[in-house]
Amino acid sequence: MKTIKSGAKFSAIVKIGEDLREESRKTGEEFLYLNRGINQVVTIDLSKIIPKINFNSPTIQYYPHSKGMLPLREAINEEFFNGKTSEENIFITAGGMHGLSLVFQSLNVKRIYTHSFYWGAYSNALKIAEKEQDFYDNFDEIIANPEKFENAALIICDPNNPTGSKTDDKKLFEVLEVLSKQNTTVIWDGPYRRLFYDNSDDLYQKLLHYNNVIITESFSKSIGLSGQRIGFMHCKNQEFNDEFAVRLLYSGNGINAFAQILVEKILSTPEGKKAAKIFKEKTVNDITANIKLLREKGILAEEFYQNETPVGIFVIVNKSFEELKASKIGSVPLNYFTKRTDIAVEKYSRICVSVPKEDFKRFF
Repeated sequence: MKTIKSGAKFSAIVKIGEDLREESRKTGEEFLYLNRGINQVVTIDLSKIIPKINFNSPTIQYYPHSKGMLPLREAINEEFFNGKTSEENIFITAGGMHGLSLVFQSLNVKRIYTHSFYWGAYSNALKIAEKEQDFYDNFDEIIANPEKFENAALIICDPNNPTGSKTDDKKLFEVLEVLSKQNTTVIWDGPYRRLFYDNSDDLYQKLLHYNNVIITESFSKSIGLSGQRIGFMHCKNQEFNDEFAVRLLYSGNGINAFAQILVEKILSTPEGKKAAKIFKEKTVNDITANIKLLREKGILAEEFYQNETPVGIFVIVNKSFEELKASKIGSVPLNYFTKRTDIAVEKYSRICVSVPKEDFKRFF
């Protein structure tokens, strides 16, 4: 049969994990799987939240609203925007990648810019959406040459994947100011930020001042629910929202009802807020300890953090994939995340630092 070939590929990172697990099975040796992109310090304790969900209700068993359940969109409005946006601007998606894919498909631009160190899934999703991928090396480049990005779209991922670097918010808003004058759409993809902040963080409220910003979010990292595949998209542009709503409907006919109710309870009930708070505190504590250990041992690739702060959940280390593998540590080679040729990428790896600090210290 005739097939349209997008040019996109399955994730090579998945293959790395499969190979490491197979080697562990054959040899009986334990591996520390830092190639994975999930929080592994603890799981969020849902024991006080599950009893609040009525599994026999039509809300669970019938089709959910195609834009997402209103109580969840209201909870997101309160949690992220302090009630200052409209629930009509919020769309529930099946995780961050789903939301990003639909955003790429809906935007009428030829080129979308990513940081030169970028999440590999961007490239494949852009190929499927038939968009060109281009790059910027740092935010100073954007501020100095905003006209380069006119009539395009640009992704800001902060904290960054793969480096885990956090840019000062003041600098980020400098970037937004110059791009707002250039007819440049900014896709704000920050699924790691709310792991390190609570709802006193007013960044999302400040983003409401910019009509050119699309926010894509995920609850995979901030409350550890990657298995539920749920996130949201926010935009103030009505024309874009109308098209996104149609694509969202026909991409899945609604997002899993249980996942929506579960997240709504976590965001809005005392028990849910407490569970999220404990999960974040324990996770961030071990991430911080693990980064500190890498620095003490001279393994953190400090050259990637000259003007920024490594916070996780990923960092770059000055050890190759093979060097780490020899110590039974899984990682991902840095060349999976960049096309830059001015750096000896083969000397570096990305690792996930969101694992129990006792395990991390034992292997390192």
